[in-house]
Amino acid sequence: MADTPKQRPDTILTHAGLKPRDFQGFVNPPVFHGSTVTFPDVDTMLSGKQTYTYGRHGSPTTTALIEAIVAIEGAAGAVLCPSGLSACTTAILAVAGMGDHVLVTDSVYGPTRNFLNTMGKRFGIEATYYDPLIGAGIRDLIRPNTKAVYVETPGSHTFEMQDLPAIAAAAHEAGAFVIVDNTWATPVFFSPLQHGADISLMAATKYVVGHSDAMLGTVAANERALKPLKDAFVQLGLSVGPDDVYLGLRGLRTMGTRLRQHEASALQIARWLETRPEVARVLHPALPSHPGNDLFRRDFCGSSGLFSIVTREAPIGAVKAMLDGLKYFGLGYSWGGFESLAVVSDPRRIRTATTWTDPGHVVRLHIGLEDPADLVADLEAGLERFNAAAG
Repeated sequence: MADTPKQRPDTILTHAGLKPRDFQGFVNPPVFHGSTVTFPDVDTMLSGKQTYTYGRHGSPTTTALIEAIVAIEGAAGAVLCPSGLSACTTAILAVAGMGDHVLVTDSVYGPTRNFLNTMGKRFGIEATYYDPLIGAGIRDLIRPNTKAVYVETPGSHTFEMQDLPAIAAAAHEAGAFVIVDNTWATPVFFSPLQHGADISLMAATKYVVGHSDAMLGTVAANERALKPLKDAFVQLGLSVGPDDVYLGLRGLRTMGTRLRQHEASALQIARWLETRPEVARVLHPALPSHPGNDLFRRDFCGSSGLFSIVTREAPIGAVKAMLDGLKYFGLGYSWGGFESLAVVSDPRRIRTATTWTDPGHVVRLHIGLEDPADLVADLEAGLERFNAAAG
C-alpha cells in the first residue's frame, strides 16, 4: 500500500513495505535465500534493468525492510548494514575520505570513535571531537576541508542533548554533511532528517530487531546524501543475511508498542532512582532535572528504555557487589531487547574534548519489558549490597 504524509508512526511501522498481493496474499514477504539471480536473455542482463540482479544487491525481503525504513525516517532512500557499527562506518565513508576532516561529538559511541582513530586515520580522515553542548558554536571548529559533523543525541552512556538544528545550520553553511546516530530514540521519537540531518542511522540490532537475536544496521539519507551513501554501500561489498532482515522486519512491526512500554517503565524507575541516596545523578533527558531537558522537550516526542546513573563516590567493589547479584538485569553489551541490562562505564577513559569530573561510577541501565515493580525490587536489593560494600 502507498504511504502518505498523514500516516502516523504506528501505522507506518505496521504497513510500510508490505505487499501481500505480490506473494499470494501472505502478509509477510518470503525469506529469499540466494546469491545467483538469472536473467531471461542477454539483452536484459546487459541492460541492468532487471529489478534484482545479484544476491548481494538485494531481494524482495530486503526491499520490504528498506521501504519501511524509508517511510518511518521520511528519507529519500536507505541501505541495510550487517551491524550497527557498520552503519556508523558506512555513513562516514560515504561522505569523507583522504584529506577530509570530520567533527564528532565527544560523547559518541565508543566503537565509532575507535574506527575513526584507527582505520579512519589510516584512510586519511582526520577527526576532531567536540563538546556535545557546543550548539551553534561548532561553527568555530569547521575548517575548509570539514566534510561531515557526526552527532549522537543523546550521547552514548552520558546522555548529553545536542542542539541538532543549530549544528546542522552551521554545517550546511560550510557545505558539510550532518550524520546522526539515532539508535536511542529511533524515528518513532525523533526525526533527524526533519531536524537538519542529511543521514540518519540506527543500530537496528537494538529496538528495530527488539529481541536480542540478530545484528542489523540501517542508514537513511536525504536526496543530497543518497547517491554517495549507495555508492559506498556497493563499494564496501556490504550485505545482510535474509534471515536477519526478516527478523528486523518482524521486530519493526511492534517497535512502537514496545518503545512506549520501555519508556514508561524506564521513567518510573529513573524517578525512583532520583530519590535514592546512593545515586548522585540520573542521566535521563526526559527528566526535568536533566540539563538538556529543554532540548529534549523541543525536539523529541518520547524517550526509550536506556539511561545511566552516577553513583555516590564509593570503591568499584561496591558497584560490583550491586551488579553481580542482580536477578533480572543481565550484565551485557547491546540493549533494546525485551530483557533488562546493566553495564559499567568510565567516560574518563575516552573523552578528549571534555573532562568527566563526577567522582562516582557511571552505570548504564536498559529497562526491558519486565514488570517495573520487580525491577525496582531488584535494584533496591542491589543498592543495599552497594551500601554494605561501600561501608
